[in-house]
Amino acid sequence: MTRPGGASRSLTWLLAAEAVSLTGSRISFLALPWLVLETTGSAAQTGLVAFAEMLPYVLASALGGPIIDQRGPRRMSIRADVASVLVVSVVPFLYGVGLLPLGALLSVIAVAGALRGFGDIAKRAIFPLAVEASGVDLTRATGLHDGIDRLSFLVGGALGGALIVWLGAANVLLVDAASFAIAAVVVAALVRVALAAQAIGEREPYGPALRAGFNYVRHDRLLLGIVFAVLATNLLDQAHFGVFLPVWAHEVLDSPGALGLVFGAFGLGAVLGNLVFTALAPKLRRFTTFSICFFIAGAPHILVMAVTSSLAAVAIALLTTGVLGAGINPILSSVVYERVPRHFQARVLGLLRATAWAGVPLGGLVGGLLVEGLGLTGALLLVGAVYLTVTAAPFVMPAWREMDNPRPAESGTSLLVA
Repeated sequence: MTRPGGASRSLTWLLAAEAVSLTGSRISFLALPWLVLETTGSAAQTGLVAFAEMLPYVLASALGGPIIDQRGPRRMSIRADVASVLVVSVVPFLYGVGLLPLGALLSVIAVAGALRGFGDIAKRAIFPLAVEASGVDLTRATGLHDGIDRLSFLVGGALGGALIVWLGAANVLLVDAASFAIAAVVVAALVRVALAAQAIGEREPYGPALRAGFNYVRHDRLLLGIVFAVLATNLLDQAHFGVFLPVWAHEVLDSPGALGLVFGAFGLGAVLGNLVFTALAPKLRRFTTFSICFFIAGAPHILVMAVTSSLAAVAIALLTTGVLGAGINPILSSVVYERVPRHFQARVLGLLRATAWAGVPLGGLVGGLLVEGLGLTGALLLVGAVYLTVTAAPFVMPAWREMDNPRPAESGTSLLVA
């Protein structure tokens, strides 16, 4: 039985668990590459370790949805976090006893990446159920969730740098392990949500369940549009932030401090924008807000870099991008949560997330090739033009207007408290 008022507080506790877990992951994001560079001095091996973590993460996100739907997202979230405590702790243990060759590190990190993929998708499947129990407006709640994600970058980055100096890179991974432990305890003890009966009763075979998720996305024109738009913009963003901005700071200004400043301006804008959007979300029309933010937050800051060497102009452009971009993900998440039936959400959310992240490793490669072939200005102009085309799609494709009239996610599905 759920304690009186327990279900209504589940959203608060779920967000708290996410805040702790995400901050731990951001700390690990700094500590792991530092550990590899510290022990090998190889940028190539550092990239290989990052790839070893992200590939299983994407695959688990794409393929794990049916398992999460069948066994229940809350149960899978707890199990993934508990397993992550053990797996992440292996790295500092092996390092401490001098038994951490590259092959062993790659293997451990690959398992950790897969577990994190399962855990992240499971928590995202719990989220709409916790929102429903809380009575909070869905778009406002997704704004809060997105704000926690953005804030974790700032907090995790600051803590990660300090902890690496204090504890050493290997031992900092124990902080990440502890964050998983805290998240598991909070979800197990304090998060109580209503689960679709199918998630804990019927056992749909894995293959048909996975195909059903693909087919659901394929036959929903708005979801299909979201998939391709996010894939394209993530690829372009990675080219810009991962290649163009560092090259611009190096070639145009010859200043690593300038790079930190423009990234900081973007982060500050993201946090400020999230605060504003979360406060105003219930009063805003989704399609209008999304279309304007998507269009203005995308290409303009890239094109500004192509025509000026002014640090102030680029910082202001990225600050503006951060502010306007804060309204994009919460609206997309709200639409997906409302359109997808509860017992399909883990598999559909996993497919959408995996597709979105698939463009990230390609973005750096594409960005580097474009700079080599066209020069920095040519690459910026080309990517800016492609970005304008992608972000103009909502204005000309009728399916995007369905954002204001989402289909209900449930149609009589029976619910059980878990």
